[in-house]
Amino acid sequence: MLVLEYKAKANKAQYQAIEESIKTTQFVRNKCLRYWMDSSKEDSINNAAISRYSTVLRANFPFVAALNSMAVQAAAERAWLAISRFYDNCKKAKPGKKGFPRFQHDNRSVEYKTSGWSLHPTKRRITFTDKKGIGELKLMGKWDIHTHPVKSVKRVRIVRRADGYYVQFCVDVECKETVQFTGQEIGLDFGLEHFYTDSNGYHEPNPRFLRKTEKQVKHVQRRIYKKEKGKNGRKKARNRYARKHLKISRQRTEHAKSRARHVMRSNDLCVYENLQVKNMVRNHHLAKSINDAGWRQFRSYLEYFAQKYRKVALAVEPHYTSQECPKCGTMVKKSLSTRTHTCKCGCVLQRDYAAAINILRKGKEKIATSGHGESKPTSKKKARNARGVGSSTHVGANLHKQLPTLSLESHGFL
Repeated sequence: MLVLEYKAKANKAQYQAIEESIKTTQFVRNKCLRYWMDSSKEDSINNAAISRYSTVLRANFPFVAALNSMAVQAAAERAWLAISRFYDNCKKAKPGKKGFPRFQHDNRSVEYKTSGWSLHPTKRRITFTDKKGIGELKLMGKWDIHTHPVKSVKRVRIVRRADGYYVQFCVDVECKETVQFTGQEIGLDFGLEHFYTDSNGYHEPNPRFLRKTEKQVKHVQRRIYKKEKGKNGRKKARNRYARKHLKISRQRTEHAKSRARHVMRSNDLCVYENLQVKNMVRNHHLAKSINDAGWRQFRSYLEYFAQKYRKVALAVEPHYTSQECPKCGTMVKKSLSTRTHTCKCGCVLQRDYAAAINILRKGKEKIATSGHGESKPTSKKKARNARGVGSSTHVGANLHKQLPTLSLESHGFL
């Protein structure tokens, strides 16, 4: 699947119609969730029952009937996605909170399937044909939607962001690219001093996008509280603040994407640490720096490009990779502040460089013992619909059977 994203240009009335459609999607999703909560155990509510209930909502509420029927169905599927995730966590006895479905109050998207919209012959304009009154939107962007037949477009989503509205097309095409094999292998050690250090001794600089603009972000944030609640001035100040964070998010995504593409094009095997970032950010002294680094996003793109180029990306446990000597295997205990590995055998290396060598060795041992021969993403994180991340699905599949959206390279991921 491929997601192509364009910025939408329209007038004020059309933007209001888009907002109405987004609110209707949120209403349907919350109503379906309430229907599930109020039902007894004997009712056995499943995806089909939720879908039937969305038809009842169309009959009872005129503003729901004005939205395209497949868009209403997609909104109901969002409710079942949250419910099924909760059931799965309970069955797996996931420790901690199981993720009981909650009502949504900040929905930012409306999704159409194969009806309710039509593309202009030039494919630079799209018309939404339901009764919400969105009408024709101009598509601003340089993506090649015109090269794909209309029948290959399986989903269309309108997404609201801080800098405007975007239209995303989910195209049913295979994302594969033939890249020449290099015979190179690499191990990566993630860090805060450097974004990563590889087993060849190269240190990728840590961009620190949030840290560099933190002063500006805080200044804009303080301006919000100087505005009166409910006034347009406060709304504009919040939008300026959101734009700052949106820019940082896009910078971080582009950096992770470009670095991951370079690593996987240059190497046939990439071994990296299986870091539990969710647990690491419990350290409140380092949480902001860890989140700013974006290791989870970088790893996801490594897995994606490994599949796309038919190469191997492998995660190994990081335990003792910084303590073990890469030359003799002796454990050399050191604190986090000690940045140089010094062993009795005479091995003196930068700490992260030594760890990267150990990570590569552990990856080779894992391949030799388990016969691991292809990249298999280990992330089990569900897709987030409102951000347009994870929207691509198998043809004919329901929303809860989604594919990872990392098989896409459009600005929909920024």
